[in-house]
Amino acid sequence: MRRFGRIDLDQAGRLAAAVDLAERFDSKLIGISAASLPWSYYAQDSTPELLEQLNAEVEKKLTDTEERFRRAAAKRVRQLEWRSEVALPTAYVSRQARAADLIVVSRNGDDLQSDPFGHLDPGDLVMHAGRPVLVVPPKVDGIKLKCAMVAWKDTREAQRAVNDAVPLLRKVQDVIVVEIIDNESLRSAVHARLNDVVAWLDRHGIAAVPRAFHFPENEDPMEKLWEYGADFIVAGAYGHARLREWVFGGFTHARLKRSPQCAFLAH
Repeated sequence: MRRFGRIDLDQAGRLAAAVDLAERFDSKLIGISAASLPWSYYAQDSTPELLEQLNAEVEKKLTDTEERFRRAAAKRVRQLEWRSEVALPTAYVSRQARAADLIVVSRNGDDLQSDPFGHLDPGDLVMHAGRPVLVVPPKVDGIKLKCAMVAWKDTREAQRAVNDAVPLLRKVQDVIVVEIIDNESLRSAVHARLNDVVAWLDRHGIAAVPRAFHFPENEDPMEKLWEYGADFIVAGAYGHARLREWVFGGFTHARLKRSPQCAFLAH
């Protein structure tokens, strides 16, 4: 009965990354949180008194979340703001994104699909918010900026992601632009695309190197790229009617759950 009260699973990692970025860029940090009662509570024979009690519990969870946010950020970030509401999390954060340059969220939890009233879905968010989304895995202690990987695919979404990531990439020591080669006969065309992206980044003050990879069919490209050691991946996200997929046409929700790196995504 209290599942709606589990607003966040990985607040610590997300907060660490958000505070780190706000401090590095000397920017305003807005904390946003929402949770809602499942619709079934209203459809059943719940009394007004019970609904009022349950809503009060949700509001208490939101207040507790605000307190954790302010404790984590107050000593390092000069400008703080808090916004919260009893509402569906993904829809509420999508609307509030109008005030932000970048949205920082936690990676999917295993129980996300069974609890959309207390958990935000990064996949839905990146498709609807109109802002880039940084998806943070659990147990991180900040955002490292030594090496970034741009996962290139010749699509509008990838172009949007790289453009949105320019301010962040300017602070990174090493940037690599990667594309997966499906067929070795296409290697020259792939290199031509990668060189265009590298040249574009150079005009924006970002030094990058191109890398084209071809893997045997029995190897998972994303698993191999994760082993490269990048601190975060920049990628375009795109969706279908029934299946939402990610970079290279295969960075699905299941793989997003396993990624050890932060993912900077745009649609």
